[in-house]
Amino acid sequence: MARYLNAADVLPAELLAEVQRYAAGEQLYIPRPQERLPWGTRTGARAQLALRNEQIRQRRREGASIEELMREFHLSYDSIRKILSGKNGSNCSRG
Repeated sequence: MARYLNAADVLPAELLAEVQRYAAGEQLYIPRPQERLPWGTRTGARAQLALRNEQIRQRRREGASIEELMREFHLSYDSIRKILSGKNGSNCSRG
């Protein structure tokens, strides 16, 4: 169970007065600040897509057609072209 603190004990008087203007007598939850990670970093999705995109480029170097890559990787023509041209930022396509 969370422990409650009296805002008067932890906040400077001017900040307490400002909070009271908006939420006097109410209970507030103040979330911890969190560092925002780049998309897919925590889950590994970014690394998986980078690997998939490298596999697509390698298959193309081996002679696979765009149509073959579309079928093999279940991606649209435009997605394959973006991956091959490197015009999708970090070379990771969600398409």
